[in-house]
Amino acid sequence: MLKRKISATLLKWRAEKDKECLLIKGARQVGKTFIIREFGKTYKSFIELNFIAYAKFKKIFEGGDLSCDEIVKRVSLAIPEARFIPGETLLFLDEIQNCPEARTALKFIAEDNRFDCIASGSMLGIAYKGMSSIPVGYEKPVEMFSLDFEEFLWAAGFDGNALANIKTYFDNREKVPSSINDSMLKRLREYAAVGGMPAVVSRFIATSNFGEVHEEQAKIFDSYLDDIAKYAPTAEKPKARKCYLSAPRQLAKENKKFQYSTVEKGGAARKFAGSLEWLIDAGLIKYCHNVSLPLFPLAAYTDDNYFKVYMTDIGILNHMYGFEMKAAIVNNTLAGSAKGGIYENLIADFLMKKNKPLNYYKPSENRQEIEFLLTVGESIVPLEVKAGNNSTVSLDEFTAKFNPPYSLKLIHGNIGIADKKITYPLYMALFL
Repeated sequence: MLKRKISATLLKWRAEKDKECLLIKGARQVGKTFIIREFGKTYKSFIELNFIAYAKFKKIFEGGDLSCDEIVKRVSLAIPEARFIPGETLLFLDEIQNCPEARTALKFIAEDNRFDCIASGSMLGIAYKGMSSIPVGYEKPVEMFSLDFEEFLWAAGFDGNALANIKTYFDNREKVPSSINDSMLKRLREYAAVGGMPAVVSRFIATSNFGEVHEEQAKIFDSYLDDIAKYAPTAEKPKARKCYLSAPRQLAKENKKFQYSTVEKGGAARKFAGSLEWLIDAGLIKYCHNVSLPLFPLAAYTDDNYFKVYMTDIGILNHMYGFEMKAAIVNNTLAGSAKGGIYENLIADFLMKKNKPLNYYKPSENRQEIEFLLTVGESIVPLEVKAGNNSTVSLDEFTAKFNPPYSLKLIHGNIGIADKKITYPLYMALFL
């Protein structure tokens, strides 16, 4: 079984919650249902209602009366073996996007507080746009992603002590022994090729076969295209598909800014902006916004018209480039602007899975850019990503102009320090 960090989040919620349901959202197949079922084993009673597999469960929440007593009655009629043991029952409402009334009911379940309730679903932002009654204050939303690099290492047999030892080099800013550094960079390249989708990681760990990895990724990728065809509004279906399929080309450009003309010749925001929002709500992509000024707070300077689009799973992105890309990544033979885009998305994968906002800084089309900006206290720290170990003109210019407390550079190399500039191996994005 794959070890997931969200397990600790679930245990913490159970210990600390007060009249609050948990709402876990995320793209399909990132492991939401599995992890909640495992968590359910810590209760004396676990009751699961899946609104896609069993549409009949929707009737439990119909009729207007959503009191907890009424819900208990209706659940017991639908599932005679269900037992509601105060303090020792977990009610799991899966695929809740298919039953809006069930989400409304979270308020009344939370207020009653006799049992715990977790709701989960995909494309929740899509399903609930325009919903009149959202239980604000009675649900705690948590976004779940595919496995991050640390979870991938756990699956590969790394334990906490091994990673803690590596972190000492990060903390002390000391060079990592070459054998360890090379091994970690190799593991990172494997993660870039495999990604973090649980079914894909499990197949890789079991077989070490990249051909089987590619087949498993193809199933997931095809299911995402099917979701676009099934769930996107009729007018958005072809546009959302085109935007999604354009991601590899967008990131292979020298200028990684998302360009509607790359989606379609003559394309414009008025035609495709809604399709991108749909893909974000579906959990398939994330925006990385440019900022007009790299000052605290970054949200005050976000420019909505200039952004890059990153995939929420690095493995799915590289699958879209074709099977041959896996060898180029793992063997570190890839060159050109596509390599830069892949490694940018790799670090975006690290940051989004740490729930860090994605922002970059590019003052004009003809100026160098800083790939990511981090907020540290009330300071803004620039983060530059280099697939190799190239010069850092943009980082030097930024440091001279804005005088950050320090600047960061991630490379396919080792640790080094030069004035305010700290260079780390790419995998040490784990510790940012």
